[in-house]
Order: sequence, then structure tokens, then C-alpha cells
Amino acid sequence: MESVQTKQQTNEETDTDYSLDRVPRSKRNMGWLSITNITFGIATAIFYFQMGSVMALQFGAINAIISAVYAIVVAGILGTFIAYLSAKSGMNVNLLSRGGGFGYVGASLTSFIYATNFIMYCALEGLILVAAVHHFFPVIPEWVLIVFFGTVVIPLNWFGISQLDKLQKWSLPLFFVFLVAAIIMAALTPSTYDGAFWSYMPEGVQVGGTALLLCIGMQHGIMGLTPLLASDYARFLKPRDTKIGIFAIGFIPQIFCFGVMGGLGILFGVRLGEPNPGVYIVLLLGIWGALFTMLTQIRINITNIYSGSLSLSTFFENIFKFTPGRRFWVVVTGVTAMILMLGGIVNHLDTVMTFQGVFLMTWAAILVTDAVIVKKLLKLGPGYYEARQQNLYKWNPVGVVSLIVASALGTAAALGFMGTFLQSTAAFFAALLAAVLTVTLAIATKGRYYIKNENKNVAKEDYIA
Repeated sequence: MESVQTKQQTNEETDTDYSLDRVPRSKRNMGWLSITNITFGIATAIFYFQMGSVMALQFGAINAIISAVYAIVVAGILGTFIAYLSAKSGMNVNLLSRGGGFGYVGASLTSFIYATNFIMYCALEGLILVAAVHHFFPVIPEWVLIVFFGTVVIPLNWFGISQLDKLQKWSLPLFFVFLVAAIIMAALTPSTYDGAFWSYMPEGVQVGGTALLLCIGMQHGIMGLTPLLASDYARFLKPRDTKIGIFAIGFIPQIFCFGVMGGLGILFGVRLGEPNPGVYIVLLLGIWGALFTMLTQIRINITNIYSGSLSLSTFFENIFKFTPGRRFWVVVTGVTAMILMLGGIVNHLDTVMTFQGVFLMTWAAILVTDAVIVKKLLKLGPGYYEARQQNLYKWNPVGVVSLIVASALGTAAALGFMGTFLQSTAAFFAALLAAVLTVTLAIATKGRYYIKNENKNVAKEDYIA
């Protein structure tokens, strides 16, 4: 039997972060600037440097630039829609999925895979940090650094959204100081390439064609994450900030991560002839480069741990009725990321990112299609999002079948079973297929599995359609 103290602790955490229910309108009191600042935790990750550098050196700078513009537009549109849904409903994507075509058990599928996504990226970003520090202090075993930096981010997540807001606020100016310093040092460093960086093209590679498709395929591996991430924070947005807030939260981070960070990765990679930012940031800034890497990786990993803990909370509450509180899942997320780092997650990164990219784009497409076409245009199902289990069916075939079928076929395409074109555009193909299936199944089932019991207490302002 749960103790009174444990119940009080769980209630305090739920009241603060609302991992299991919508944020009440009275608690949606964060300004759009504060929330946008928090989302920059992931937009400032050095991982985007690496993507830009790798694409430019392998497939040409102009192809990398075109793919970045594509990523900004697609991810920005998805992010803006999802930020709107979260701001209006007070729910993150895990809770939106319950009433958005999946049912409360069906949504647990998305919650669990979403959580594994953040744990995997937490491990990846942690390894970049470990490599940079180990370069200067090789006497310290890498496993010691993994345990140390993996443990540090756990207490930084202890107090939830308010703590994240403060940490990202004071660290962002430091990030920009380091970033400007890296740009200046890169400009002063002799380039390994004689022409303008945007004109770099490897021998035998042309603008467009297969090279561009491969760049777009790489972008798909990450561009499903940032739109969905916006929902964890947009649900706290002040109602009066909705118009400017949804664009700022949903679109601006995409411009920064794919445009600014990815663009600088192209610049650094071409000028220095090196695809690994863990190497060239240290070459540019010395020990300060290691500190820059430490700052960026801690910024993104507290974001990864926060979102991962929310998703695990939802999954275990749905399936096992296990609700120990978000802080418990913060620890689980952090420890699991450390285990993946120690186990060499990087060795399987390509396979993991292929599936994650397809899955996340498919999930985002289903949520947006459900809101815009099924709920708003076809008027199937309720015009609001319900999160409480007693009012929902366990499964809704609209979202579940669309996700499974589209993700399976998209993954098969990404692995090369459907030709070169679909291999590089697998996530986009899966997203379009999921959108068609969502509409088709909603019409076929007449929306009957969206709601079991009408909720009479939903505020009029929380209606989407």
C-alpha cells in the first residue's frame, strides 16, 4: 500500500510537470520567450554541426544547404501545428496521442518509443562530451567520464520545467560567446579548400540527384524529433501568447538547428576538412573548445532527460498503473543512457536513427492529419483532446494501424527494399502514407473509437475543432 508521503510526493511532481494529465489553464503561465529559450537546448546541440559537416564533405555543400532548407520548412510546419495543439489543449504529444487516434493503451506504444529516442540521443550527446574531455585528460578512463557526466544531468532535472527555464537562460549567453569565438577562429584558420565554402563539391558528385536525396535522408533521421519536442513545453504557454508563441516555439528552433548550426557545420567541415566537431571545435578553441562542448551537451541532455522522463511516466501509468513520480523516471532515464554509452550505442547509430526518423515523422504526420482533417474538417470524434483513461477506449485503430503500417513500410524503404528513391525519402513517404491511412480509417470507423465517455468539464477554450 502506498504511503501518504509517497502520494504527496507524486502529487507535487504531477502538479509541477503534469506528466499524466493536461496542464490547467490557470497553470499555463510561461511566456513564449522563456519556452522558446528552453527548446533552444536541443537546437544548440553540436550534433547539428556534425550533420552539416558530414553532408557537405560527402555530398557537396550546396546539396547540404538545400536539404537544410527542406528540413527547416517541413519540421517548422509540423512543429508549429503541434505547438498549437499543445498550447490549446495543455497536453504534450504523449497525452495528445491518447485522444488523437491511438486510445490510451495504443498511445503507450508511441510513448515508449519516444522515450527510447531521447535516451538514445542522451547517450549519443554524452559520448561527444566524453570524447572532448578525454582528449585533454586521457589519464581519466572514459567509463569514469561517462558515469560522471551521465550523473550530473540527473539533479539538473530534479525540479522540472522551472529549473530547465533557469538553466537554459543563464547558459544561452555563454553558448553564443563560445559560438562567436569558434566562428572567428575558423575565419582566421587557413582553409583546406580554396573556393567559397558553399561551392565545395567532392569529385564525381553533382548538385541534386542521388547526393541531394542522401542528404535529405540524413535530415529525416532527426527532423521528426524537434517538432514533437515542442509539445513538452508549449503546453505551459500563456493563452494570450498563443499566436506568436506557436511560431516561436515550433518554427524558430528549426531555423536555428538546421539553418544556423547545420550551416556552420557545413562551413567548419569544408574549411577544416574535418567532419567531427568533437575534433575541430577543440582544434579551434583548445581547452575552451572542451568547455564549449560541455556546455552544449549538458544543455541538450537536460532537455533529453526531461522529455524522456515524461514519456516513461505516461507509458508505465498506461500499461502497468505504476506512478512513482517523474523524478523516479529522471533517474531511470539517466542511468539507462549511461548503460547505452558504456555499451557502445554509437556502433549501432545508423540502424537506430533510420527507424527513429521514420517513426517520429510518421507519428507527427498522424497527429497533424488527425487534428486538421479528421477533427476539424470531417468533424469525426470530439473537438477536444481527452487524456483520462475512463473516458477513452484502450485502442483506436485509426492511429495505431496507421503508425504500424506506415512505420513498417517506411523502415523497409529506408533499408533499401523499395529502390534508391524511396530509400532516401523513406520518412517522408511513411508520413504521407500515414496521413492517407489516418483519414481512410477515421472515415471507415466513423470516429467511434475516439471517445467512450463524453467529458462535460472540458473548457470551451480547450476545443481544437
